[in-house]
Amino acid sequence: MKKTASQSLFNSRSNRVHLKTFYSRAFSLIEIMLVLGIIAVLLGAVIKLTTGNLDAAKVQRVEADIQTITTQLKTYEMLNLFMPTTDQGIQALISSPQIEPLPRQWRQLLTENPLDPWGLPYQYRNPGKRNVTSFDLFSTGPDKVESADDIGNWRK
Repeated sequence: MKKTASQSLFNSRSNRVHLKTFYSRAFSLIEIMLVLGIIAVLLGAVIKLTTGNLDAAKVQRVEADIQTITTQLKTYEMLNLFMPTTDQGIQALISSPQIEPLPRQWRQLLTENPLDPWGLPYQYRNPGKRNVTSFDLFSTGPDKVESADDIGNWRK
């Protein structure tokens, strides 16, 4: 019986060893899928853990902005012997108020009305509801509604 070329190719010992080496160097589909699954689980865990950090960073930014604006409001008070009214608001630090009481020594203390991390302007109230002997300066927070979870100068 005569062997065909394909039979002799697969029956030869050296060719079998060569094919076995070739296939053992490759990854199987199951191994690739397992590695991709592990990577997906790790990425999901990282995203879950870092989401809370973004919220904490926004709160810290609000607290820093409130400190900055409070400093400028106290400078305004030092120059004019009174704080801006609720109607004048933070805008009194940006442009000279046109509503009584008019400041005697107005100076521009801010270049623009700062926005909180959620894109809304900071709220100013004088006299304050939460700081009855002073003023309220606050951000309405992520819910964008004035409520108990607001971040303001009453928070210590």
